[in-house]
Amino acid sequence: QAQVVESGGGWVKPGGSLNLSCTASGGDFSIVTLAWYRQAPGNQRELVARINSVNTTNYPDSAKGRFTISRDYAKNTIYLKMNDLKPEDTAVYYCKADIKWVGSTTVHGYWGQGTQVTVSS
Repeated sequence: QAQVVESGGGWVKPGGSLNLSCTASGGDFSIVTLAWYRQAPGNQRELVARINSVNTTNYPDSAKGRFTISRDYAKNTIYLKMNDLKPEDTAVYYCKADIKWVGSTTVHGYWGQGTQVTVSS
């Protein structure tokens, strides 16, 4: 069982910045994609940013130009730098790791426990 652990959430004023990090660990696997999602109360979980094994990234329109995902391959860690935060960015942010265990072609998805991001004045 892989473990996915996020850190770095907190409170920030509108226009401010926050950095999140996420590390996948717990066995011999290769990472297919790592991604950040978020879920606000009453809303569905939505994609915020994704990065794959060849460093291709994609973002929804709500995050383009403000959020940047990056990856440290050696540490199986991704980062999310969030700038110009808005109250509507308030949510629990979750990290998801899609991995293949060594010797298998099946992709397994693992979620972290989430970290709260609150944007308010």
